[in-house]
Amino acid sequence: MKIGILTGGGDVPGLNPCIKAVVNRVLDDGHQVVGIRRGWAGLLECQPDNPESVEANLMELDSVRVRTVDRTGGTFLHTSRTNPSKVAPDRVPDFLVGQGRAGNGEVQDFTPHVMDVIEKLGLDALIPIGGDDTLSYALRLHDEGVPVVAIPKTMDNDVFGTDYCIGFSTAVTRSVGFIHNLRTSTGSHERIAIIELFGRYSGETSLVAAYLAGVDRALISEVPFDPERVARFLIADKKSNPSNYAMMTISEGAKMEGGEMILRGREDAFGHKKLGGVGAVLGDLIKELTGENIIYQQVAYLMRSGSPDSLDLMVAFNYATMAADLAVSGHTGRLVALRDGIYTHVPLTLTREGVKRVDVDSLYDRQNYRPLIRKVEGMPMFLS
Repeated sequence: MKIGILTGGGDVPGLNPCIKAVVNRVLDDGHQVVGIRRGWAGLLECQPDNPESVEANLMELDSVRVRTVDRTGGTFLHTSRTNPSKVAPDRVPDFLVGQGRAGNGEVQDFTPHVMDVIEKLGLDALIPIGGDDTLSYALRLHDEGVPVVAIPKTMDNDVFGTDYCIGFSTAVTRSVGFIHNLRTSTGSHERIAIIELFGRYSGETSLVAAYLAGVDRALISEVPFDPERVARFLIADKKSNPSNYAMMTISEGAKMEGGEMILRGREDAFGHKKLGGVGAVLGDLIKELTGENIIYQQVAYLMRSGSPDSLDLMVAFNYATMAADLAVSGHTGRLVALRDGIYTHVPLTLTREGVKRVDVDSLYDRQNYRPLIRKVEGMPMFLS
């Protein structure tokens, strides 16, 4: 068999170890692995009859090539947010101009080309590693009859169908460390610190990091906030702290009551604009309302940079082994997962049957903007 593997969307710690483990497991059974560069872009931009194009978009993977990749974060195959079913006119590869199917609006669908590439390259199965967006196109290929085994990764931990996604533990670990480090400057200057964390639709990173780091307040994507109430709480928190400072986390996707997410730039192929800056806006409002000086820190890419922690390393290796076994055995159309603390796999179609968000009623005090975690018996390790 020849199995293709790719990474799409935002990078997270654990991708390289996952790729390495897939390669070694597949090679052990006498099969072949091909790395697809830059996510789905590698298949969109590949001309299978052009050796130079194949070399630019694909990489033969063996034990020597992956020997040390698990020692670093990110993905050595690189990544992109390409969606071959929704390609904007100015992003169509030159050799495909005029060949796409009309999609919604001006975008074009090049799925037939992708399937032709898969066939001509002799790929017997695909193992995409990604979040909701990457896996939505994996599901499209599955619907078209392509054998797919998917591996969930996202530091938001928001892929539906699994309790855990590669990258989440390291993102929280990084965030807790940065929060504690920031206490020194915040306390020294007697200020209010606002730490903005990644999280578009799910506020789990903000919630869990705030819970573990013991900050005063946490704003999450699922619950719109009133800036005046937040300001009053933080002033009270600051006064009650012997060191005269206060700290809070905020998800980048958090919204003020009656407001919208703070977006900028052009939509990507999955319909998302860039997020970020809500913490700065809130900081300016708090300073205007209270006169307090603010420290605003956008942690952002630092959350998902560097090597994985031991938990993400463990999950990456085990997800990879399970995905490789499924692909080699021909048991495709599956998503590897952790459910109730057990490694398992579920139908890939499950990813489109719901959304995974913070259980606000069980885990969050929406009136006081803080984690409210009391009964954890029977809950998953990361509470969602």
